[in-house]
Amino acid sequence: MQSPSLFISHGGPNIVTDDTEAREYLRSLPSLVGRPKAIVIASAHFETDGPVVVTDPHPEMIYDFGGFPEELYRIVYPAPGEPELAMHIAHMLADAGLSPRIAPKRGYDHGAWTSMLLAYPEADIPIVQVSIDPRRDARYHYALGAALAPLAADDILLIGSGHITHNLRAVFGAMRHGLAPDAAMASKVAAFTDWFADRFAEGDREAILDWRKLAPNVAENHPTDEHLMPLFFAYGAGGENATAERVHDSRQMGFFAFDSWMFKQQ
Repeated sequence: MQSPSLFISHGGPNIVTDDTEAREYLRSLPSLVGRPKAIVIASAHFETDGPVVVTDPHPEMIYDFGGFPEELYRIVYPAPGEPELAMHIAHMLADAGLSPRIAPKRGYDHGAWTSMLLAYPEADIPIVQVSIDPRRDARYHYALGAALAPLAADDILLIGSGHITHNLRAVFGAMRHGLAPDAAMASKVAAFTDWFADRFAEGDREAILDWRKLAPNVAENHPTDEHLMPLFFAYGAGGENATAERVHDSRQMGFFAFDSWMFKQQ
């Protein structure tokens, strides 16, 4: 079975408890992409210099957040790792000239465990984690995903977990002060996310990979790049001739965007 690849906007850890459209979307993933044999996930919260592949057979939990309800620090998602698949992935990346390294021990950060807990609560699908490199650009992350695209033919789901917009200063400001929706920020978010939708519809890969120069309102939507890099990983993982479909596009506070994209072969 040929699995699609997927980019998800994972939200904060409270996505598992808050009643939102984004939470319900993540719960619906099995109806969208089925139940894969294994999952490979590149999270925006796993940052390294160059690619690192996790070979840990029993990843523990990383509670990489502060100031959230205590119940979130007690959640355990005990999905197994898959060392054999991880080593195969490392060889694929090496063959692509990407010089990977191995991490024999690393837990699941919230960019990985929150979404997978909602989608596959049984925690019985093996997961292999691959890092992003925030110092490198969209083309690097596209190549990273493209090197692993053949795994889709073996019913392995490749996921990039980040956020289509990630201006946390604006988000926390709205949360702290209970402000009304910021119409100006909402407009900038819409222009940014619609730019990607238009470029994906046109199949304009070069423009997409040159997003920092061509997309509108870049600084307002991504003060730093790391949360958008998993999008390019998923895009590359979809394969050379993949079609792109925006499968979810809810908002919180009027401007915090939870777009999700699916890439699949025609």
